[in-house]
Amino acid sequence: MEKANVNLKDLVPTKLKPCKHLVANATGGASYILAFLLVVFLSNIAHALLRTFRQPRVVAETLVGLIAGNIVRPNKDIFANVIQTLNNIKDFGMIFHMFALGLEMDPCMLFQRPTREAMVAYSGMLSTFILALFLTPFFNYSEIPTREFTFSLSVTLTSTASPLLTRIITDHKIGKSEIGRLVVAAGIHADFLSTLFISIGFIILSVDKSVSFRDYKGILKITSSLIGQVLVTVVISPIFMGWINHENPPGKPLKGSHMVLSVAFVVISCSCSTFAGYSPVMSAFISGIVLPREGRLSKMMISKVNYFLNSIFYPIFFVWVGVMVNFRKFDPGNPWTWARMFFIFVVATVAKVVGTFLLGMMLGLNRSESVVLGLLLNVKGHFHMYMALSAVQNAIITSSTGTGLTIAIFLTVAYTPLVVRYIIGRVKKRSPNQRMALQWLDPINELRILLCVHSPQQLPSTINFIEISRGRDDPAIMVYVTDMIEMTENIESTIVKNQGDEVATVTDKAVVEMRDQITSAIKTFEEENSVSGITLRRMLALSAFSVMHQDICIFAENLLVSLVVLPFHKYQAADGKMVESQPKFRYVNRKVLQYAPCSVGILVDRGFGSTNKISRSSISLKAAIIFIGGKDDREALAYASHVAMHPGVKLTVIRFLLDTNNSCAKSTRLGSSNVSLPEQEEEMKLDDEFFADFYERHVGGQVAYMEKYLKNSSETMSALQSLEGKYGLIIVGRGGRVNSILTVGMNDWQQCPELGPIGDLLSGSSSVVSASILIIQQHRLKGELAALTEEFCVM
Repeated sequence: MEKANVNLKDLVPTKLKPCKHLVANATGGASYILAFLLVVFLSNIAHALLRTFRQPRVVAETLVGLIAGNIVRPNKDIFANVIQTLNNIKDFGMIFHMFALGLEMDPCMLFQRPTREAMVAYSGMLSTFILALFLTPFFNYSEIPTREFTFSLSVTLTSTASPLLTRIITDHKIGKSEIGRLVVAAGIHADFLSTLFISIGFIILSVDKSVSFRDYKGILKITSSLIGQVLVTVVISPIFMGWINHENPPGKPLKGSHMVLSVAFVVISCSCSTFAGYSPVMSAFISGIVLPREGRLSKMMISKVNYFLNSIFYPIFFVWVGVMVNFRKFDPGNPWTWARMFFIFVVATVAKVVGTFLLGMMLGLNRSESVVLGLLLNVKGHFHMYMALSAVQNAIITSSTGTGLTIAIFLTVAYTPLVVRYIIGRVKKRSPNQRMALQWLDPINELRILLCVHSPQQLPSTINFIEISRGRDDPAIMVYVTDMIEMTENIESTIVKNQGDEVATVTDKAVVEMRDQITSAIKTFEEENSVSGITLRRMLALSAFSVMHQDICIFAENLLVSLVVLPFHKYQAADGKMVESQPKFRYVNRKVLQYAPCSVGILVDRGFGSTNKISRSSISLKAAIIFIGGKDDREALAYASHVAMHPGVKLTVIRFLLDTNNSCAKSTRLGSSNVSLPEQEEEMKLDDEFFADFYERHVGGQVAYMEKYLKNSSETMSALQSLEGKYGLIIVGRGGRVNSILTVGMNDWQQCPELGPIGDLLSGSSSVVSASILIIQQHRLKGELAALTEEFCVM
């Protein structure tokens, strides 16, 4: 019997073949999604490990991309499909990257008088361009060396990755410092001008196989299309986007039809010149420059595009980088390979430093600061890697040269955090170790307070606190009202980077509404007291709860405040009981107490905010200050000296003294603490001197004084309970008492140790005292040094 030769493929019905392709496509799509999730997961792990070295996320993503692109090498057919997919994604995503970059740039900076920041940027660019123009031809970076390629490479080396530089500066908490603002602004100038030159270069140069001039017809065609694109966008976009903003006011979701129209308008605006042969990536940058930067639609586009870039595109982009950087073709045995890689890194770095150093000498900048500026402005980023590896794809440079350029770009990012840490370390050594406390504040100097709030519900108590803290109109008082807001993923996606003093703006609806409400109330209060010496400023501590205390301590350090006031993490419910609102704020309060570079107060609001507006013409508030002894009580008394000068406050000073007639008290009055006897005697001497000075200056008139002689902590508790109903605000020190007879044993049942024994007893749920409590801790030099070790900001 003859065997039948049967092909299994013939047994598959024709109708089922489309299903087979559908399954294959679904499998391929699932593989891509799984690979993407794996890359993101590995990037998060790498970033967590490198965070201890202060490295930005881009370093972790680059390392993961390089490893993944060189380890995972499938067969040729699959690899070709992967390459094609990655090429499409990187071109598509880079269009968004450049569009967002252009949208955040202000073209008017070119027509303004050069500022100090602009001169720093331009000097670094000029020196880099000249040095690279004369030296790069000797290293033969291009397959076909031309003057056009040398010119293009020199212009590219002058640029700065401003978004990446801004992120590094912000992550290290020096964005508000003088050098931080200078670096960020100079980086924006350098990035804008160099990218604009590159955009012009794409008009006159062709990058197919080699860098060469286009013919005049091609240049004219692209130029005319670009001019038309710019003119149409400049004329139509304000009208169109103004109409969209008018039809979709803040607080309402953007209509779907308007969203589609907006996207279509942006796509048309970015693609006009591409039909004439112009680069779509640079076309998106040009369109972003000329589009209006203000308005709801522009801010929404920036936030959405940045969210897409950070969450989706950048991890995939660095996988493409890893695939293109083929270490098998690096040719490490060739000395010219290493020479090209290190030369491009050295020439860009040295040239930037030389330019900023020479200008720094002309402007009178510190020499080391001038060098630091050049090092920071040399940072390169995503666009530079894209340019280098696109040159490899277009056969302009070899794969080995492209790999060397990519590594050199990576090194400029990797060393930048080290430079920033050097700045911080250098300023630490120069920073004074003086105590920032009310007790040592010169009476003729301005009182500076950092007053934190969680929500608009705390506005009444905030305003009343500002009112009683100002005392008399002279000297003046400066209050920085700071919003404490947790950084969530939703809020982070709405952050828009700005040019200027403010590093970023939050566009989240709930946050904006809350801040506007607080700002409106603060401005109203300031206008009503415009001639009384009160100056109010707004600040924002937007961080995860685990690091929010760092922001607050940095603000206090930079602003030279003497007192940070934090809201208690509990609020008073309708039945009078204290209810926990956000437990994580308690963690922040405890960390600020530990690391603050100044004195700290915690305000327990139990009706202080519901008190009628405190008047200066009549007594509106009865307050008391309890003085037992110790540095915290002295600090509380120093604050009470400001309250005592307010004409609308009736202040009573209550001093708890140890009853020396008690035989037990005589034997334990000294030596009952862990500190040495001479130190106890010195502290008690300081208490007596400081209290005597306060008594002489303030007691009498509106300031009353009473003494209570007590034998032990039990009598102290009874004396505290007797204050019920007499005062609206009680001021106490947190602790720091060497004579602990009157408070011994109170720590055993504390619910909130951060309030100290007296503050915890008065504000506890079992307390009969219903007054608001202000607990004050004097600045501890030891805590300041601990904070300087980990959390310092350049002033």
